[in-house]
Amino acid sequence: MELANGNTACREIVEHAPVVAIVPLDENGEIILVRQYRLAAEEALLELPAGLVDPGEDLEAAAQRELQEETGYRAASLRRLGGFFVSPGFCTEFIHIYLAAGLTESPLDGDEDEDIRIERMPLAEAVRLVETGDIKDAKSVAGLLLASRDASPARADLSSVPPRSDS
Repeated sequence: MELANGNTACREIVEHAPVVAIVPLDENGEIILVRQYRLAAEEALLELPAGLVDPGEDLEAAAQRELQEETGYRAASLRRLGGFFVSPGFCTEFIHIYLAAGLTESPLDGDEDEDIRIERMPLAEAVRLVETGDIKDAKSVAGLLLASRDASPARADLSSVPPRSDS
């Protein structure tokens, strides 16, 4: 590729489908996390439910599907909290973070290659686990901190500000 200064550089890019990650908030004010073994990390990680957006699939439809597959719940409402590139130096992966509320049981069969356990806790406890390094998955760190900021009393004055629409 040609750089802005006129020099050329070789770049390799990993093309990756978009991803949705969901912060599910139940009627008791607790969030639902999933624990699953991750080979690259060589341990079971506590994470937000998340997954790939299928080709042609709407982001919110993907969020509902992943929520159902991984937790067995469907949300009455989804609200986008934000999103981010995972590693823009070499990868096109972009993760969209959603807050899910009004949860009702509605399981879908999960992926055959996943062994997932559900864990519930107050949002404040999950944020504490981020701060102690016990939650270390990037999408979960970002999603929990966005949800925490969104729920803070300081945000009450910002209720009329529409959510960001960056993609």
